[in-house]
Amino acid sequence: MIEIFTDGASSGNPGPGGYGVVLKSGSHYKELSAGYRKTTNNRMELLAVITGLESITKPDQEVVIYSDSKYVIDAVEKKWVFGWATKGFAGKKNKDLWMRFLKIYKTHKVFFQWVKGHAGHIENERCDRLAVAAAQQRDKLLVDEVFESESK
Repeated sequence: MIEIFTDGASSGNPGPGGYGVVLKSGSHYKELSAGYRKTTNNRMELLAVITGLESITKPDQEVVIYSDSKYVIDAVEKKWVFGWATKGFAGKKNKDLWMRFLKIYKTHKVFFQWVKGHAGHIENERCDRLAVAAAQQRDKLLVDEVFESESK
């Protein structure tokens, strides 16, 4: 089983943002993060989950994703995202990321576990620090091209 811990952050909403991911499986441990110059917290929460899943190299893995994002967890667990997809994501934000999520989600056996944010959960706190640090690296921030083009 693979455990993926995720968090997203945004300073301002929209504003500079980042995500942090911790992957654990047996003795394997990996951290991922990136920052963006203008984005939203929800986009970073979702991108953290996507990035974690995309980093798994073998298909059909059993994965538990730990997240403090009700936005992400509820959309999947309550099956909203599948209805949104059927309707072409009409009127929904983050279509690009949800489409990317659904593509990778199908390749694994994914389970979600909600964790309370900023409540001392070791891996969640680490992900938060990774996300905030990534968002603060002003000279290394990436461009969230879809978000920036849609918000003009």
